[in-house]
Amino acid sequence: MTTPFPFTAVVGQDDLRLALLLNAVSPAVGGVLVRGEKGTAKSTAVRALSALLPEVAVVPGCRFSCDPSSPDPACPDGPHETGPGVQRPARMVELPVGASEDRLVGALDIERALAEGVKAFEPGLLADAHRGILYVDEVNLLHDHLVDLLLDAAAMGASYVEREGVSVRHAARFLLVGTMNPEEGELRPQLLDRFGLTVEVAASREPDQRVEVVRRRLAYDDEPAAFTARWADEESSVRARIIAARALLPSVRLGDGALRQIAATCAAFEVDGMRADIVMARTATALAAWAGRTDVLAEDVRQAALLALPHRRRRNPFDAPGLDENKLDDTLEEFAEQEQEPTQGPEDDDPGPDGPDGPGGGGGQSPEDDPDGPQGGDTAAQPEAGESGEPQPSGTGSGEQQPVRASEPFRTKVLSVPGLGEGAAGRRSRARTEHGRTTGARRPQGALTKLHLAATVQAAAPHQLARGRAGRGLVVRRDDLRQATREGREGNLVLFVVDASGSMAARQRMSAVKGAVLSLLLDAYQRRDKVGLVTFRGSAADVALPPTSSVDAAAVRLESLPTGGRTPLAAGLLKAHDVLRVERLRDPARRALVVVVTDGRATGGPEPVVLAGRAARLFAADGVASVVVDCESGPVRLGLAGQLAGELEGTAVTLDELRADSIAGLVKDVQRRAA
Repeated sequence: MTTPFPFTAVVGQDDLRLALLLNAVSPAVGGVLVRGEKGTAKSTAVRALSALLPEVAVVPGCRFSCDPSSPDPACPDGPHETGPGVQRPARMVELPVGASEDRLVGALDIERALAEGVKAFEPGLLADAHRGILYVDEVNLLHDHLVDLLLDAAAMGASYVEREGVSVRHAARFLLVGTMNPEEGELRPQLLDRFGLTVEVAASREPDQRVEVVRRRLAYDDEPAAFTARWADEESSVRARIIAARALLPSVRLGDGALRQIAATCAAFEVDGMRADIVMARTATALAAWAGRTDVLAEDVRQAALLALPHRRRRNPFDAPGLDENKLDDTLEEFAEQEQEPTQGPEDDDPGPDGPDGPGGGGGQSPEDDPDGPQGGDTAAQPEAGESGEPQPSGTGSGEQQPVRASEPFRTKVLSVPGLGEGAAGRRSRARTEHGRTTGARRPQGALTKLHLAATVQAAAPHQLARGRAGRGLVVRRDDLRQATREGREGNLVLFVVDASGSMAARQRMSAVKGAVLSLLLDAYQRRDKVGLVTFRGSAADVALPPTSSVDAAAVRLESLPTGGRTPLAAGLLKAHDVLRVERLRDPARRALVVVVTDGRATGGPEPVVLAGRAARLFAADGVASVVVDCESGPVRLGLAGQLAGELEGTAVTLDELRADSIAGLVKDVQRRAA
């Protein structure tokens, strides 16, 4: 068995360690989501925590880890008699990204259920994690239906398994910890909200601290047992402190003053719902217990806000998570002053404040909560650059313009790929999926996951006489079982091909173009798509962002996109075609939608228009669905984008039409042309 890296030997990452310890003290806090770049000790710290948890008493032979002092009356292995039980270490169960639903919640033996009428249930990972830790590495890469099941079980403390009239329920209370790299995609806001706390981790920029990280890691890799032994005293001290804090937790008093501070903070940061208030209250109580106190102080409320609110204040997917600490301090100071004022009045029945006095003399107006800040140099208008692309003083190269901010995003209608796909679950195009409406039945390929009961009975019925059926029971064999086929929605690869040439460099036009692409990116985020970004300008095309699930990364690349130079349209299309070819090898089931954003001009090199037409016909030959967003402006229009759409066998739409209801007709046209 591998010796885990000691928790107390982790260098830095104070917020991460504190969040994990608070959940160890009070699992009711709701778990931790750890966000950060690769190589920042996320997984190391989580795996190390399991060694600090106190042992648990379980009923001997119970597969669901029932507490012998109060066994679950609905336990599938029960009923159990109360007794002393046996002690075992707390488990840490890892949920692989590629796990199936049955592996998570457990599986029923369908053949025995039909033929013998017994509930033969094999527990899943949720049962294994009961009264321990359930760790999900790369939780943002889990399929949505698995995340839903996981978080529902965490919220209810129980897992429910339903299979065609056979129902099993068992307790599933665990410390949920998820880690993720935001560059690989975000969790949906409603799923972010289900994690109690969140922590942002990053590698230290201090040379001394980085040296210590390397030194400890090398020592651990050379002699894991000896390294762990050197930290045994520190580990024992933290373990004893967790046990003491757990014992103290029921005695901690959360006064009305602290509760009002919590409510005022959540209101000031405009978080949705009431879950944030509840999580902050539980976190502040756990902080007090961890500090060995029985009263919650203002400092506990402040620390609880820093851990519980950053992931709940995002107003749209492109907002960076975080909290304005100045605004937080102003809110707490203002509330502290309001709490003190009634104590000086003659009609106050309770002159004593609940908590310690906050600092006086605040009253300063809180700053605007805009961590990105305005971009300098965007206020002065610049003339539209021609194809020759005269360089501006602020440019970074020949014919290059300063990047401009995108205009406000807007809601778009659905652009879908025609036909019926079999890609990853999402919300864009029709597809055969594991979840959705039942459309038919087929013989199972591999393990049976979704039984089609009527089709199974229909397949078994003609053979009952030959099988010697006696009595009312149905004789069912493996060959009779039928898998339900279901239709739902899939996520697609939305590949943006953006013209960044000099003809697009007018400040007002490029701002509108970026706003349109940002709107489509927001739609892709909501529909669980992968996205990619190809840009072309000057004499070549670049893959600004390879296909990824991180729509945030695409928005960042779009924001910093410079413009200027000629229009190598053919190069952009060929580069996009090559990206799709490679992606088909990596993910053959995911279908693509190509969105070309251009005014349709093609310049530079010999016969640029002819070459662009040939490149476009490659997409048509492959049957790739496409849309051309026509960025041409002015009283005289050449209609070049429409011609490009014809070569692609796609559809052209102007920037104005992208906002209008007429885009609904665009969806139908895309499907008709690509069919």
